[in-house]
Amino acid sequence: MKVLMINGSPHEKGCTYTALTVIAEELKNQGVDSEIVWLGNGPVRGCIGCGGCKNVGKCVFNDDPVNAIGEKLKTADGYIFGAPVHYASPCGAMVSAMDRLFYAFGKYMQFKPAASVVSARRAGTTASYDVLNKYLGINNMIVVPSTYWNMVHGNSADEVYKDEEGVTIMRAIASNMAWLVKLLESAKGTELEKPVIIPKVKTNFIR
Repeated sequence: MKVLMINGSPHEKGCTYTALTVIAEELKNQGVDSEIVWLGNGPVRGCIGCGGCKNVGKCVFNDDPVNAIGEKLKTADGYIFGAPVHYASPCGAMVSAMDRLFYAFGKYMQFKPAASVVSARRAGTTASYDVLNKYLGINNMIVVPSTYWNMVHGNSADEVYKDEEGVTIMRAIASNMAWLVKLLESAKGTELEKPVIIPKVKTNFIR
């Protein structure tokens, strides 16, 4: 069992990474492997809605980390999506990556547990948390609960560790994630492995 965590911060070992390492440590304590993948600090293209990924099985753009991360998403048992707050929203590179990952690789993540984590010096966390959670809710994913909204506060890695409630929230995410991936693992090969799938009906507001 393995949980893939995406660090969407432009700072490889900053506050978002620190929150994810707390999660990773607790997952390890409970017998679940994890991997933190850094999105990097280079340009990340936005989705252009071309639909090409539906034909080739990956994003048509290959000049950033999105497709490499997408390949890792295919085999993971659970996911954590972490991002810092920029102007009361997740950082732009993470939003661009999420658009393309869910468009091109969303089918591999369905019916698996996931959580969103945000970090900020002070405010904008709940708005950013809401943005990230919408990806999970539209993709038949199991949203992992915690004891509060999934956020940490601080302006440096050391300050994040001083956010005792935030650290506890991260540990609770990990504990609940471990519980869920173990439950789902035990259901493999049984009728409980996946729910009864209701076909999607797509309509437009104007007709």
